[in-house]
Amino acid sequence: MTDATTMTGLDPLTLRDLLRVASAPDFDRWQHQIHRTGGCADPIHLRGWTARVDTTTGETLHRYTTHGEPGGRLRIACGNRRASRCPSCAWTYAGDTYHLIRAGLAGDDRRDIPAAVRDHPRVFATLTAPSFGPVHNRPDRGRCRCGRHHSEDDPALGTALDPDAYDYAGAVLFNNHAGDLWQRFTNRLRREIAARAGLTQRELSEACRVSYGKVAEFQKRGAIHFHAVIRLDGPDGPDSAPPTWASVDLLTDAIRAAVRHTYTGVHVPPAGDQPARSLRWGRELDIRPVKAFGDGSDLTEQKVASYVAKYATKAAENTGTLDRRIGELAELDRHQVPDHTRRLIEACKQLDPLYPDRRLWAWAHMLGFRGHFSTKSRRYSTTLGALRQARADYRAAQERAALGLEDVEPDTVLVLADWQYAGHGHTPGESALAATIARDLQLNRETAREALRDRFDQEGAAA
Repeated sequence: MTDATTMTGLDPLTLRDLLRVASAPDFDRWQHQIHRTGGCADPIHLRGWTARVDTTTGETLHRYTTHGEPGGRLRIACGNRRASRCPSCAWTYAGDTYHLIRAGLAGDDRRDIPAAVRDHPRVFATLTAPSFGPVHNRPDRGRCRCGRHHSEDDPALGTALDPDAYDYAGAVLFNNHAGDLWQRFTNRLRREIAARAGLTQRELSEACRVSYGKVAEFQKRGAIHFHAVIRLDGPDGPDSAPPTWASVDLLTDAIRAAVRHTYTGVHVPPAGDQPARSLRWGRELDIRPVKAFGDGSDLTEQKVASYVAKYATKAAENTGTLDRRIGELAELDRHQVPDHTRRLIEACKQLDPLYPDRRLWAWAHMLGFRGHFSTKSRRYSTTLGALRQARADYRAAQERAALGLEDVEPDTVLVLADWQYAGHGHTPGESALAATIARDLQLNRETAREALRDRFDQEGAAA
């Protein structure tokens, strides 16, 4: 049981509510529900019932109703991927992303991805945005252009040196079209690989497949860039060997050429007072091979998977923007949004009527970006849906065992249910207690993760 006396720094109203919850006769059951959600910060509340009926005999094997639950409600995890909204559910999402990315690098027998995929050419590439004007930064040598040495947590980092000259419109239009730029890049990449292999596009599809998994990240200046694992497979994906001509060097050279090719750019026509623009990737392009086991300097499979998973749960919060849609600009004052970010949001508002099909104001909280943060090609590895289904199946098997139904054939059981939405979230006291539960669970998870990481390191040393 959570010890309420360890809760400090709470306002009197929250503390009073916390004591009410902790002293309630159904507290243990409430606590059990929150543990089941992983300490979710904003659980969904349901009312209803479910029953399992044996179709051969008509016997009701088990019946559950929320009537006896705390408040007459069942609480389930919200499933939000954003760490700023629900750290617990975001941790689960990050874990799924980690396994998805790592499966495409190291293989996974449980999901029919052979370990031989480690021998396929693969790189970790970072495609960045172009410059929209000088910003405060921390160069490797010397000082920032403003003449200062900025600390790592200086809020000025990423903000414009001259806000009046900074191209805020160009920045949000780039973010808004970043998904289109990525699609053009992947299309061009196949052409560049075919050219280097001396093949036509059709011949390439019969000999080689390009697979990738990527994640988006916001730089402090508010511009989006993409981190991607890009891999060359045989024509049938990860379970087929790539052709002999496929190599990391060929893939690297093809990526550089595809990023620089004029086809990869996106043309934005003039509108109102805005000129025509040709949106292109930035000059900074980082491409590094991924090693199975590194020597301390190489990118290993674990490092890459962890890096991608880290950013899969983030959005643009590091720029100071809101983590939800903005109803009116007055909200920026109430939430003290920094000036640089505010100008980007205002640019979305001003440009929205000029480019109505781009829905810039609807995505102003994302500084114009409207794509998915984590995506992959069809044959890169498993899917998030498959990982979630595996977890659901595991929990269902646990539940059947707990109910003594493990020997009953699933095909002979009819599940009847009636669920109704009954709200979401916590009271202030519940929120404080749920945060404590989430921290305890996170500590246990981090301990288990450290043990797993040590095992991987030992495997690497042995190899």
